[in-house]
Amino acid sequence: MYSSALSLSFLCVLASASNILITNDDGWATAQVRQQFDVLSSAGHNVVLSAPALNQSGKSSLSTTPKPLTEPCEFDTCPTGSPAIGFNASNPRLNYVNGYPVDAARYGIQTLAPKYYAGARPDFVVSGPNVGSNLGLVVLFSGTVGAACEAARSGIPAAAFSGVSGSEVSYTTLTTDANGSSSVAARIYSDLTAMFVDALTASGATRPCPLLPAGVIVNVNYAAIDSCPSAASYEWVFSRLVWNVFATDVHTCGSDHLPTESTVVDAGCYASLSVLDAQSKLDANATMQAQVMANLEALSFTCLPS
Repeated sequence: MYSSALSLSFLCVLASASNILITNDDGWATAQVRQQFDVLSSAGHNVVLSAPALNQSGKSSLSTTPKPLTEPCEFDTCPTGSPAIGFNASNPRLNYVNGYPVDAARYGIQTLAPKYYAGARPDFVVSGPNVGSNLGLVVLFSGTVGAACEAARSGIPAAAFSGVSGSEVSYTTLTTDANGSSSVAARIYSDLTAMFVDALTASGATRPCPLLPAGVIVNVNYAAIDSCPSAASYEWVFSRLVWNVFATDVHTCGSDHLPTESTVVDAGCYASLSVLDAQSKLDANATMQAQVMANLEALSFTCLPS
C-alpha cells in the first residue's frame, strides 16, 4: 500500500464538470488528441482543444509568432493559406495554432478559455496523450511537457500524458481502422487520462486545494498496450524521472527512493506518475511529491513487484 508523508488541512469541494483545456505537440488532428477530447467531453467536462496545426514534436518550450499556413494542416485538415489560428467549422471547440506547443497552450489559456469558460481560466490542462513515451531526460525536449509547463507557469494545474504504443495517425482512423493498434491505444490511453482527471476533480470529493501544488506538473507515461487490453488492465505507480541515490523522495512502498519512469513502464501494465518542477523540468522535492500523491489518492497507487 502507498502511504503519504503529508497531511493537508486545506480542503475544497470540486464541481462535477471541470473546465479542461487540451493541447499536445503532435498536432490538432491526431487520433490520440481527438479521442481524448471526445472522452473528456462525454464525461461531462467543459473541454476546449488548442493544439499545433502541424506536428511540433521536440519543440520543448520554444515559442514563435503564429503565421498563416504555407502548407496544409496535418492530414490535410486545413488548406495552404489558412490563417495562423483557426478552428473546425463543425466544432469551434477544436482549434489549431500554427506555432509551437507552448503557443497553442498560451492561446488556449489566454483567448479560448475566457470565451468558453465565461471569463474564467481552465481548471486543468491536459497535454497529450503524446504518441510515444516521454521518459527521463527526454522531457527536456518534449513539446508535450513544454506545453504543460507553460500552463503551470501561468498558474494553471497541468499534466503531460504519453503512451508507448500507437503511431501518429489522423483522427479519421478511429472509425476507418477502429481495431488497429493506434486506435486501440488512443482509446486506452484516453480512458486512463480520464481516470486521472476524475481522480483529481471528482464530483463531491473533498480534497486538498489547489488541484496540484503551484510550480509543478505531473508527467504520466503509459506502458505498451500489447498485454494490456483495456484501461482497467493498468495500475498506477509513483515514480521519478531519473535515479538519484542522493535524493530523498516521498516515503512509500517501504522506501524513500522512487522507481524511475522507465522501470515502471517496462514492468508491465503500469502507468508511471512523476512530479516535475515546471521551471527546470526535473524531479520535484519530496514535499511536492507528497502533496500530489495526497491529491491523487483516488488512483490507488500500487507498488512494483519486488
